[in-house]
Amino acid sequence: MTTVTPAPEIKDQAAILLGQVAGYTGHRTVGIGLRSGLVRALADAATGATADDLAARTGHDPFYVGVWCRSAFAGGVCERDGDTYRLAPHMATLLLDESSPAYAGGIFAVFEQHELFDRFEQALGTGERLWWNDCSPAWIDGVSKSGRPFYTRLVPGGLEQIPGLAQRLADGGVIVDTGCGAGLGLVRLAEHYPACELIGVDGDAHSIELARRTVEKAGLADRVRFVTEPLEEFTIDRPATLVVNNITMHECRDIDRVTQRVVDALEPGGLFVISDFPFPDDDEALATVPGRVMAGIQFFEAQIDDQLLPRRTYDALLQRHGFTDLGTASLTPVHALTWGRV
Repeated sequence: MTTVTPAPEIKDQAAILLGQVAGYTGHRTVGIGLRSGLVRALADAATGATADDLAARTGHDPFYVGVWCRSAFAGGVCERDGDTYRLAPHMATLLLDESSPAYAGGIFAVFEQHELFDRFEQALGTGERLWWNDCSPAWIDGVSKSGRPFYTRLVPGGLEQIPGLAQRLADGGVIVDTGCGAGLGLVRLAEHYPACELIGVDGDAHSIELARRTVEKAGLADRVRFVTEPLEEFTIDRPATLVVNNITMHECRDIDRVTQRVVDALEPGGLFVISDFPFPDDDEALATVPGRVMAGIQFFEAQIDDQLLPRRTYDALLQRHGFTDLGTASLTPVHALTWGRV
């Protein structure tokens, strides 16, 4: 007997749309709270604070702060006891602690930048593309901060899941961070693998300059070198023990060409680790919360002429270029590793 699924009623479809509005309200509430210092002030108020207390701490209008508090409570960011508000459990870590692998505060700033949705809409008729050197410093800074937890999860925890790699790096060698961006990953790699030399590669000169400053500020300039070249063209003067690509591989114009450059750069037995978003490859996964977040990221990726890729795409990529000992690991629903050895 065939079961017929009843068509949704209009109230069911309306609920879907209202859910979208509620999500947008929550996002803007968090973004305002981060930029205005209200989230930080609540985190610092160990026993909670009233709207008037928060207004006095931050210098904002008490009435407006009260509106923000109620919205933050409605969105689950805050708890409330009478007139006293406090951050819900773990929200301080998730929204403020940039050193935590669970940090998610950066993505709120990224999703509100002009380069994501606004420019996409403006270019919808023309399909005009852009590249990183066309993006604002605010966008690059926001992407760097939102990408930090990917490096935090990758180094050292993610890399330690690769058999034998930690010991090999403890003995020294060359680590290449391709698509190094503002240099946060280079610092983390250098700190965790003190016997290794680091090379940062990026095609965007502004990002390389930011990376130089980041590395110098960390006191690691003597161990890190830079190559300003597209990943499809980069070369290095010493064989690498490890080449890392963190949330950048999907942006490459020619992933096969990039992978061949990696093969040429690696020493015999060297490893290539791709750390990236695992874009859903079926309808059910795309409709999940992680899938919907990655669908949002696609609006920017389209403008630089690429799209996020399913994780299994990287298996086929590495196999095409002769990698062996392939392995994978899921670090979060939006973060997966793929690796192989030459």
